[in-house]
Amino acid sequence: MKVINVLVVFCTLFFASVSFAGQTQPAPVDVDLDNRTASGDMLTARFDDGDDVFIGCGIRKFDFGGVSGEFQFGFCQAEDSEGERAFCTTESLHLLDAMQATSDYSFVTFSWDEDDICTRIGFSTQSFYLPSKKNKKKKK
Repeated sequence: MKVINVLVVFCTLFFASVSFAGQTQPAPVDVDLDNRTASGDMLTARFDDGDDVFIGCGIRKFDFGGVSGEFQFGFCQAEDSEGERAFCTTESLHLLDAMQATSDYSFVTFSWDEDDICTRIGFSTQSFYLPSKKNKKKKK
């Protein structure tokens, strides 16, 4: 009886993992102006049917030299398929560090306050945000 239970558990775990292999999880851009949040993955935004859909963050650094020293700031921006647009900026070193975690195909999420200052920035880079392997050309 124990052998049968072990086999059932093994088969369940094996087939469950196989069924998720190559899984994709598109996350369309969503801008919520009421709650001041935006989220979505860059790949889905890039290939959205709408020409104006986008999401992402960036950092700008300036070296003025001399007494002025250096200055840096970051920003996040998004526009969803309904034309709702978000933009925020930050000089927070913690949020600037978070912005450096982005990479190709990242899921991006951010929030801002009433002065358009970024209050939260997050990135998730996982295999299911990569292009579907069904779209790849097969080798001959």
